[in-house]
Amino acid sequence: MTTPSSSQTLEVKDKYHQTTLASIEQCSHEEAIRKLVRAKTCFEKERHTSSEVRHDRLMALYVLLRERAQEMIELIIKEAGKPRSYAQGEVERSLITLKWAADECLRFGGEVVPMDFGVGKGKQAFTSRFPLGVCLGISPFNFPLNLAMHKLAPAIATGNTILIKPSPYTPLSLLKLEEWCRECGWPEGLFQVVVCDNEVSEMLVTHEDIKLLSFTGSPQVGWMLKEKASKKKVILELGGNAGAIVDETVDLAKTARLLAQGSFLYSGQICISTQRIYCTKGIKDKLAPLLVQATEKITCGDPGMDKVTVGPLIADVHLKRVEAWVKEAVERGAKVLTGGQVLDKEHHIYAPTILEQTQTDMKVVREEVFGPVVIIEEVESFTDAINAINDSRFGLQVGVFTDSVSRMKEAFHSLEVGGIIMNGIPGFRVDSMPYGGVKDSGLGREGLRYAMEDMTEPRLLVF
Repeated sequence: MTTPSSSQTLEVKDKYHQTTLASIEQCSHEEAIRKLVRAKTCFEKERHTSSEVRHDRLMALYVLLRERAQEMIELIIKEAGKPRSYAQGEVERSLITLKWAADECLRFGGEVVPMDFGVGKGKQAFTSRFPLGVCLGISPFNFPLNLAMHKLAPAIATGNTILIKPSPYTPLSLLKLEEWCRECGWPEGLFQVVVCDNEVSEMLVTHEDIKLLSFTGSPQVGWMLKEKASKKKVILELGGNAGAIVDETVDLAKTARLLAQGSFLYSGQICISTQRIYCTKGIKDKLAPLLVQATEKITCGDPGMDKVTVGPLIADVHLKRVEAWVKEAVERGAKVLTGGQVLDKEHHIYAPTILEQTQTDMKVVREEVFGPVVIIEEVESFTDAINAINDSRFGLQVGVFTDSVSRMKEAFHSLEVGGIIMNGIPGFRVDSMPYGGVKDSGLGREGLRYAMEDMTEPRLLVF
């Protein structure tokens, strides 16, 4: 995703009203190094801290965030342009992420290794997991709190220290969280926010004192940073063009309502927003009108207002990009079933858009739109639908709408994705589940226990 040009001062705007929320001094190279030194010093002091202490620190933040949830909700609405109900959901999910990490502190460990045979006869062995050191997280704008929490919480739970660079569009939520961590008595250097330009960020990625990079963002940036990270551990969550398959066995009206929500919530600015719908033969003419009907009931406007689903795109550059991609598709023969235009230029709102008669090499099909656009097409068979989903460089999650057990099995064994959601949209996520993709969609898995494994290394003791 394109980010604002770097400067000494970063101006953070209300994404709907376009008023200035704050002006923030970005970290210089020297200040970033000072933060890194603090993190390394803190790690040396805290690396052997008991799991009980780590649990209590996370729970102290949990209590404070719960008490001040409304303040954080209002901040997310303003700086991320996120609809109120969805901002409320993000804070609720962040509390779950914190609580789950705190609980995992008390049950996360190694394993007994059988070796009482051969040359190991008479010996016993077990592993324990040890923290890596200083971790670096880079988080995106669309979940400025919870996606950062998926880096922060497992790092603290496992005894690491962490620096997190937030999106330049949405740094205020994380800065507020850092302030609250200090209130909770967290040691200096345990968690620090680094608001900086790309040059400083790349310096941290390549620094020998950073032991792990956890990045959520665009594939172009993610894979580039992985190359620069060299021998470090790397976790990448890079999004995609999530698909859904619909067959003739399901309730089409209910499915249409789910797909409309999954395609257009938060203006489609979600890594697992539904972007491609493939129907088995004979049902597209029934499903498409129902999808249009459900879409045209969606409320667009000020994200601070109740019942709004589609608010502003994060910046004017992305409004123009979505407009250009849809225009390109239409010029090449795609048909607009609804939407297809800028709804409110001043507030960066693009109309929820459904396209058909698309071609596989169009940007709205091949790339990640990250906007309120979905395509719907018919294929000959369920197997052809699977092949259409797999015909992508991405592979994050997919929704499969079928009441057939045999088709569920076929989907599970044949779809090239990280997760399959049965009779649900690909945008489903529970924060404790292993979440991540294959191909250009990423590397590794988030979800508390899975991230904690990546943020530690096993050490074997034989005696």
